[in-house]
Amino acid sequence: MDLDASMRKSLEATQRTFNTIRTGRANPSLLDKITIEYYGTETPLRSVASLSTPDSQTIQIQPFDTAAMAAIEKAISMSDLGLTPNNDGRLIRINIPPLTAERRKEFCKLAARYAEDGKVALRNIRRDAIDKIKKQEKDGELSEDQSRDEQEKVQKLTDRYIVELEKSLADKEADILKV
Repeated sequence: MDLDASMRKSLEATQRTFNTIRTGRANPSLLDKITIEYYGTETPLRSVASLSTPDSQTIQIQPFDTAAMAAIEKAISMSDLGLTPNNDGRLIRINIPPLTAERRKEFCKLAARYAEDGKVALRNIRRDAIDKIKKQEKDGELSEDQSRDEQEKVQKLTDRYIVELEKSLADKEADILKV
């Protein structure tokens, strides 16, 4: 059944979204959502530069084309990350300041919102699967008992993925709150 694969993909997408939330440490995945205007096309930052973390408080960006420096700097400044890029002509460095307690709480709320979006996606997958099962029952392909058993399997699978998602949320919150 492709239901398991769909739910796995939804969970992984939510976890990737969690990675874009800042914690106290530098992490190149913070910049995953940033796109720049590169020769008239919106291009992901990873496609035009290499990202690294020389230490726990710095992200280093080395563009493949120095002509993109200004666009990269502008995109980072305009993002909602609240980071200031420093350009030395070859590299762009971003210092990650320690988070305040208030900012940590905001990021926890953001993570909870992303988790809720992930749960909604899982529930939508569940609804579609149950609708499909009910249609099969209506068309006579499944008996009432088989239909009920299949629906229970779908619900158990959904519950398992929601528990996994909540565990990921708890891990991310712990990561954000760790000073």
